[in-house]
Amino acid sequence: MRPIPMTFKTRLIHAAAVAALALPFALTPAAHAQESAPPGHADPFRDTSVIKLPAGQRAAIFEFEDLECPACAHAAPIVYQAIEHYHIPFIRHDFPLQMHIWSRDAAITARYLQDKVSPELADQFRRDVFAHQISIASKDDLSNYTRQWFGAHHQQVPFVMDPAGRFAAEVQGDYTLGERLGVQHTPTIVVAGPHGWVEVNDVTQLYTTIDNVLAQSPATPAPAHNMHKVSAPAK
Repeated sequence: MRPIPMTFKTRLIHAAAVAALALPFALTPAAHAQESAPPGHADPFRDTSVIKLPAGQRAAIFEFEDLECPACAHAAPIVYQAIEHYHIPFIRHDFPLQMHIWSRDAAITARYLQDKVSPELADQFRRDVFAHQISIASKDDLSNYTRQWFGAHHQQVPFVMDPAGRFAAEVQGDYTLGERLGVQHTPTIVVAGPHGWVEVNDVTQLYTTIDNVLAQSPATPAPAHNMHKVSAPAK
């Protein structure tokens, strides 16, 4: 399902950190995706300055996701496996679709876990919500699942998850960023490299896309003095 709409480990990078990174290649507003996989399926992106490759990286995956979206649940294991396989950054943005009734609340809970507990646990919560998505049909279902999940992970559900609205503002900030880009569906997945980027509309082509992007940016050879084992001094 790809409907139209009205925060491995500590390498997870958030939008706030990404915003400070330098843009390594020229992108213009009101542009179509530079490339797409499969070819010819590019979305009409607008402000593509949103897609910024982290400094010093050869590739990165950007994703706009909705925790209530079945297509996102299908893509999630493939994306996570790619991150672990290639050891590249994953820049995730929440994009809860307006017709979904509990995805924003789930994203706020994930933000709470990330900021107050640990990024790893927040990541696990997202994975588990995707895995149990079919059994969550309402906000009450999500609340019950969240209580069970917190208990199973030795955490206490706060009386109020987001009293100051901080985490809701973070989710809204991601959503606004997606609107700037022109996100039309979830998941929207982009693989960025130093010479451009590719929108991946068929997640089965993610690995091939990353391979192609990495091939365009060969790894920098290690300095000569680091390429040989140094013998210990004689005693």
